[in-house]
Amino acid sequence: MAAAVASLYRRVLPSPPAVDFASPEGKRLFAEALAAGTMEGFFPLVSCFQTQSEPAFCGLASLAVVLNALAIDPGRRWKGPWRWFDESMLDCCEPLDKVKAEGITFGKVACLARCSGADVQSFRASRVTIDDLRRNLLRCVVSQDCHLIASYHRQPFRQTGTGHFSPIGGYHAEQDMALILGVARFKYPPHWVPVELLWAAMNTTDDSTGLLRGFMLISRKTAAPSSLYTVSCRDENWKSIAKYCAEDLPNLLKGENLDNVQTLLSRLIESLPADAEALIKWVVEVRRKEEGEPSLSKEEKERLFLKENVLQQVRDTRLFAIVYDQQYANNSCCNCSSSSEEDSLTRIAAAVCCQGAAMLSGNLASRNGFCCKETCLKCVQENGDGLKTVISASVVSEGNEQGC
Repeated sequence: MAAAVASLYRRVLPSPPAVDFASPEGKRLFAEALAAGTMEGFFPLVSCFQTQSEPAFCGLASLAVVLNALAIDPGRRWKGPWRWFDESMLDCCEPLDKVKAEGITFGKVACLARCSGADVQSFRASRVTIDDLRRNLLRCVVSQDCHLIASYHRQPFRQTGTGHFSPIGGYHAEQDMALILGVARFKYPPHWVPVELLWAAMNTTDDSTGLLRGFMLISRKTAAPSSLYTVSCRDENWKSIAKYCAEDLPNLLKGENLDNVQTLLSRLIESLPADAEALIKWVVEVRRKEEGEPSLSKEEKERLFLKENVLQQVRDTRLFAIVYDQQYANNSCCNCSSSSEEDSLTRIAAAVCCQGAAMLSGNLASRNGFCCKETCLKCVQENGDGLKTVISASVVSEGNEQGC
């Protein structure tokens, strides 16, 4: 039976070298830095500040604070109708259970920031100097568009513990001191530290990776989001695609009889990993106005219009026609494989009915051999719940006709 661990209520901040933010000296440093214009990043950070919810969640909490301070929309709900970054949502690069047990590395935090839609510049201490730190720190503290997260060891500050992540909230240039907004507020309060000591704390080795720590700059992306597709790092399937591109594809291209585009595309499609489709996800999301308004926002209308224009340009290319013909080469149902834009809904309905007929017949592997003879779509009102779309069709297989 494990021995009970004594409970703790905070730690006394070793001072010096740190200066408690709420002390008279800390307030003086704040006031002077504010007057000098090097506390601009402090206000959006403190407006979104939070305490890490687990002892090992310092990296996740620091990143959530910075992402919310930058007003980056996570694009998915946190709780209720609200979209907001929380530690529990930052799981695309490392499972939360693993982070809870072991913490998180510098590289994984940078990965999470990119996955969450931020622009990231990461600097390990082995590749930069203390002057680079000062220059990038100054760049962030005079703006609200960029924030610096430090990865450091606590020992140079005479604090207990090992590795830690914290946003930097400000800089006093005259005394060369940085304000650490520690997300482990249950342990130490926010505090000012000499930049030379902060650099020494960054210039330490993370035992889990054997690499030096450092700092990263997080900012909003300036480029528009993808209009069509993006690679999702939330899915483990990217590993099989990476192997396919790095190992299988070069060998495939060395094969014989690849004398035309059709043959090449046929080989590529046939050799794709089974989970390739799961890796590609739509980025363009139809976002409804808050409080249930059915109309689209102006931004979404423009993005969806752009998406349709790009898709139509793709459909008009010769390559698309070749790939389309290759995809439906073995499909005998003309209704399912129609490429006309005008009857896309009918085509989808036909494909659904063919799949349903295949399932009812016990042929779960494929809908080939089933042809949708006639399709009917109509809207009906049911129990006051609004209009419902009803699909009915006749499917023919080996001369036998059945309804679905």
